[in-house]
Amino acid sequence: MKPSAKPRIVLVTPPVDDAARFAQQLASACSAADVAAVILRLAPGDDATQIKRVREIVVALPPPAGPIIMLDGHANLVSKTAADGVHLHGSDLVSAARGALRNERTIGAGRLQSRHDAMIAAENGADYVLFGEPDASGRRPGLPAIVERLEWWAELFVIPCVAYAGKLDEMEDLVAAGADFIALGEEAVWNAPEGHARALAAAMVHLAVAEPTP
Repeated sequence: MKPSAKPRIVLVTPPVDDAARFAQQLASACSAADVAAVILRLAPGDDATQIKRVREIVVALPPPAGPIIMLDGHANLVSKTAADGVHLHGSDLVSAARGALRNERTIGAGRLQSRHDAMIAAENGADYVLFGEPDASGRRPGLPAIVERLEWWAELFVIPCVAYAGKLDEMEDLVAAGADFIALGEEAVWNAPEGHARALAAAMVHLAVAEPTP
């Protein structure tokens, strides 16, 4: 993912089981906002089931200018599908994924516990780092901690950083702190009482008024 003048959105999906049904929702979501990438989370299943799910999602999105598709984990399935890359949890798996996927796919790293983890992920070949992503239990750092990490990264590193916004009203602060992309997931989009399309339209308003770091 390449940064642009204004930060763009990264959509994080809920765990997808019925891919054919969810593909329609995802396509409408991507039509409602400037979505650079989708981090596709999959419900449990065997490899054949997961490959089928990914393919059903990919064909529903508008090529060639549509968002890139990043599998959440499942690095072993990237080359077997039309996915563009993999989003990994922590820095430990980045090196092995880069060795397997070479420079042909995008690799991202989230759930980074420390500054050291983020630097190791970048050194091992991550194309972006994500700060503020919820852990397996749904907990995430407070907004001040995410802002501090973004400011540090933006000042020292060239590799793009993605910031996870739990609520839409966090977006301006994250952009001001140096986020190149804003990730939105279940809390802000998919579970929004007004529906995902209206939530994303509102997210675009927040991006329009946000002031990126000079």
